[in-house]
Amino acid sequence: MHLETSRLRLREMTTADLPPLRAILQDDEAMSAYEGAFDEAMTLSWLDGMQRRYREDGFGLWAVDLRSTGAMIGQCGLTTQRIMDAEVLEVGYLFNRAHWHRGYAVEAARAAQRYAFAELGADRLWAQVRDTNIASMNVAIRLGMTVRGRFTKHYRGVDMPHLAFAVDRGDAEPH
Repeated sequence: MHLETSRLRLREMTTADLPPLRAILQDDEAMSAYEGAFDEAMTLSWLDGMQRRYREDGFGLWAVDLRSTGAMIGQCGLTTQRIMDAEVLEVGYLFNRAHWHRGYAVEAARAAQRYAFAELGADRLWAQVRDTNIASMNVAIRLGMTVRGRFTKHYRGVDMPHLAFAVDRGDAEPH
């Protein structure tokens, strides 16, 4: 799988991506929605899980590279998640803090959204956002998503209130 935008390339992650992946997953601030940084075992498990998703589902969170340099600056893509007691297709995005506030998350997520509707034939795409994560809410809104409900995830020993955002195929921006 390989997607391109004007500034970004999305591709499957490999073990060669561990250094930039660690820079994201092991950063307390970048991982605040996950209740803090991952340790090395959690980071390796994350990569293993994404590679398993590629094999089993044909998609997952993909590495996001800058086309200008080839540097991996984040991850974005599609996963199957449980939201409000249903298995749904979700778009997720997680970037290195050095690359926040430049529109990369929206650009990458829009490419993943197009892929979900055009290639996977999805009728609806979801995003689950912790209710304290304003930046991720803004990405979802820019993708044309609206809040469809609230739910609580129990993760790392914490109950985390979340908003369930979604957009239907016919309501998504074509570009």
